[in-house]
Amino acid sequence: MISVGLMGRKIGMSREFFPMGLSVPVTVIRIEKGRVIDLITKDKRGYDAVRVGFGKIKSTKLSKAMKGFYAKKSTETKKYLKEYRVKDLTNYKEGNEIGLEIFKDIKFVDVTSKTIGKGFAGVMKKYNFAGLRASHGVSVSHRSHGSTGQRQDPGKVFKGKKMAGHMGDKYRTMLNLEIVKSDLTNDLIYLKGSIPGSKNSLVFLRNSVKKITKKTLSEKYKLIIKNDEKKEPIKETK
Repeated sequence: MISVGLMGRKIGMSREFFPMGLSVPVTVIRIEKGRVIDLITKDKRGYDAVRVGFGKIKSTKLSKAMKGFYAKKSTETKKYLKEYRVKDLTNYKEGNEIGLEIFKDIKFVDVTSKTIGKGFAGVMKKYNFAGLRASHGVSVSHRSHGSTGQRQDPGKVFKGKKMAGHMGDKYRTMLNLEIVKSDLTNDLIYLKGSIPGSKNSLVFLRNSVKKITKKTLSEKYKLIIKNDEKKEPIKETK
């Protein structure tokens, strides 16, 4: 069951240093606080969910339907609306603001963002094809993908065939990224490793949907310290 998530903007990459001397690359995300717009109950739709609004937008840019929706809820207009299924609605109330505090006891999150657009790309760039031979009769088509269909039966190109085309600019989800550090004062969250997208791109975060048993870097460091303390000191021999 997915709980309420957050939206943010990718600032860029940096690194965090641990006392053990380890340097960890991190992605810095600035979280934008969301507001609970609507509560969806089982009686209404068959499941419990919370609808959260993110970002600012002028009311003049909204359709008449959305203007009426926000007027009915008596709240400011939001650019993005996300719906999250929850187990219990008692923890949420219409109009409440949510921020980085919802990830207080969370160690791993799933991140969804849009990859960098690469435009029209060939199969060697897009799918890592080997290409055709450099000599022995191959002319002009060294970087082409070769044959795509059959001769007589079934005599067509199957759907999903890997061919040249538009590359990137698609939403992708990275699972189980470790939260290295959170800065509640400046609404910043530091995630281990990289995430898709360029700087200032839109990022959606949620609790990990998978059960994770692996330890975080800080937990591993504590285990190393604990094991070192257990070791008996080496006795000096004369």
